[in-house]
Formats: sequence, C-alpha cells, structure tokens
Amino acid sequence: MALGAFIASCGGKKEEKKSGFEVNRTKKTEKTVTENEGVPIDLNNKGIGPIKNVDFADEIDTEMAARGEAKFNAICTACHMPNQRMIGPAMAGVYERRSPEWVMNMILNPDGMLKEDPIAKALLKEYNNAIMLNQNLTEAEARDLAEYLRTL
Repeated sequence: MALGAFIASCGGKKEEKKSGFEVNRTKKTEKTVTENEGVPIDLNNKGIGPIKNVDFADEIDTEMAARGEAKFNAICTACHMPNQRMIGPAMAGVYERRSPEWVMNMILNPDGMLKEDPIAKALLKEYNNAIMLNQNLTEAEARDLAEYLRTL
C-alpha cells in the first residue's frame, strides 16, 4: 500500500517555471468603433468652448458634408479614421457617444477641453496622452466637419 501511495505521488508531471523573457504570439485584434473605448458615453456634456447649441436638420446637408469631408481628409486623417482606432478614436458613430456641441468644442478648443473637460481628459489618457492639436478652424469649418461626421 505504501508503494502505491509513493507511485501515485510521483506520477504527476511537474511543470517547470522558467524565468526570463517570454514571447506571447497571440494575435491582437483591432478595436473597432463598436467596442467600448474605456471612456464613458455622455450625450449631455456639451464641452468647454464657444459652441452652446447645435441643431442638426433631419437630412444631411450634402454640400456642407462634402466640405467637411475635404477638411477631414486634409487635416484629421493623420490621427483619425472613420472605422478604426489610430492615434485618436474612430469617428464613425461619434454622435452615439458625444453630443454635437462636445464634438465641435473639441475641434475648436482642444486645449481648453483637455484641461477642463472630464471626457476629453479620459480620452487623452485612453490614447496614451496623444494631444489633439488646435487646427485653428473657424466655426463654419468645424460645422462642416460636424456635418461630415454624421455621414460616417
């Protein structure tokens, strides 16, 4: 009987822990706009800046959206893509996460937003302290961009 207990206790394979460098080759998946970016959704926050109210018409203004798309392609695509996280968040569905006023204030006043707005601060942290630069856009240019973002 003692021999049986001895054999049973020695029969298990011991796993050896190795110290040092380990490579994990699991494939990382890209985070899409539908996944939570770790920042709260807040449609009531209007942000910090000159925009107090934005009223979107029921239908998209195609001329305004075309100007906004041109501006987006010229200055925003270095950090933002419609459906993919990059240096900044994906822009598709932005109005499901943020108010139009917040979006326009972030475009027009990124410095003030990053200093005072809790969502902008959380996004800064989420995106490794990549600061959104002030592009010195006019309110009309920001409104064109806001209209374009509706089309995504």
